[in-house]
Amino acid sequence: MNRLYGKTAIVTGGAVGIGRACVERMAQEGAKVAIFDVLEVEGKALADALTAERHDAGFWRVDVTDEAAVKAAIDAVAARFAGLQVMVNNAGISGSPKPTDQVTEAEWDRVQAVNVKGVMFGTKHAIPHLQAAGRGSIINLSSIAGLIGVGNLAAYHASKGAVRLMSKNDAITYAPEKIRVNSIHPAYIWTPMVENHLRATAPDLEAAKAAAGAAHPIGTMGEPDDIAWAVVWLASDEAKFVTGTEIVIDGGYTAR
Repeated sequence: MNRLYGKTAIVTGGAVGIGRACVERMAQEGAKVAIFDVLEVEGKALADALTAERHDAGFWRVDVTDEAAVKAAIDAVAARFAGLQVMVNNAGISGSPKPTDQVTEAEWDRVQAVNVKGVMFGTKHAIPHLQAAGRGSIINLSSIAGLIGVGNLAAYHASKGAVRLMSKNDAITYAPEKIRVNSIHPAYIWTPMVENHLRATAPDLEAAKAAAGAAHPIGTMGEPDDIAWAVVWLASDEAKFVTGTEIVIDGGYTAR
C-alpha cells in the first residue's frame, strides 16, 4: 500500500481510461497525485473522490499542446506538494484512421502536437523539479504502434515511434542525474479512445470489440489496470535500475 509513499506524481490525460487507472493506483500506493486533463468534469470528480478517500490529489485543467500552460501547472504541483518525483506522460489521441495519402496536414499536426509535443513539454518542464529532488522517474505512454505496423494509422504510428525514441534519448541524457525514463507499449486496452476508434472504423461495435480481442493471443483486450500496475512499478524504487527500456503489455500481440 505504500510503494510510492513520499513521492509526488503527475499524470497527463489522467481523467479517464489508462490515465485514470494510473492516478487511482498511484494514489492507493501512497503517492500525491496531480491529474492533468482538458476534461474538467471528469478530472475534478476523480480528484474529489480520491480526496474523500483521504488521498492527496488535485486536478489542473491542462492542454498538453500549450507549453506555457504545462509549465505553469507543473510548477504549481511542485509548489503545492513540495516537489515532484514522477512524471507520467499519458495524454494522447489516435487521430483519424487513415493511410498516409489521405491524411491532411491539420490531422497530422494535431496528433503530433498532443502525442509528441505533449510528451516533450511534460518532460522538459518536469526535469528541473526532478533534478531538484535528486532523482525521478519519467514514464511515457507509447503503443505497440510505436514498435510494429498496424496499418491505416499513419499519424499515430509516427507519433508513438517518436515517443519510443524520445524516451531512449532522455534515458541516456539524464541517467547521470538518476532520472529514469522508460516507455510503455500497450496493445488494445478497453478505454474511451479505443471505443471511439472502433466506432469510427466498424459498423458493429460489439463485433469489432470481439475481433480486436481475438487479435491478441491471450484472447481479449487488456484493461486499464494492466497498464497502471506497470506505471506503479516504474515509478517506484523497485525499478531503480530500469531506464531506457520499453515495457510491452500486449497480450502477446507482438510475439508473432
